[in-house]
Amino acid sequence: MPTRPTPTRWLDSDELPIWVRMVAVLELLPAQLDSHLRRVADLTYFDYYVLAMLSEASARTLRMSSLANHTNATLPRLSHVVRRLEARGLVERTRASDDRRATNARLTETGWEKVKETAPLHVEHVRRLVFDALSPEQVDQLGQITDALVAVLDPDGLMSVPYQPAESAEPHPDAV
Repeated sequence: MPTRPTPTRWLDSDELPIWVRMVAVLELLPAQLDSHLRRVADLTYFDYYVLAMLSEASARTLRMSSLANHTNATLPRLSHVVRRLEARGLVERTRASDDRRATNARLTETGWEKVKETAPLHVEHVRRLVFDALSPEQVDQLGQITDALVAVLDPDGLMSVPYQPAESAEPHPDAV
């Protein structure tokens, strides 16, 4: 027996303008980040994100499947990007020593230098686009809001880095 469809829960007059502005942020922010990184570092935003994730990993190396999880990328997309980064000498791929079927991506010394050179410019741009526009209370709220959204969008916690309010947060020495 077919189930009766539930009535559509339309966005109300308070929710709709918030949603429209959120869509604008989702469209405008990545484009701004990408444009800036192309200009200052000859990298796409995703290229930089791959390099940054490798820079934070132990021995600056991650299994490609783990790197895909960290960057929320499909393996084919990640493989294409890593191949481009490898051609530029920023990343190298090797077979995993513990599983010959798996491939590791490792940040090269040239890649590490690129991250160190680019990170201050990128962080300042992120600060200017996002954090400078918010009060400390709004930053705290944004942390809570993003946690709530990530819990729905990433229920398995593959990309999750839980928000920590300032009083308990310890900055990472290589935070990019």
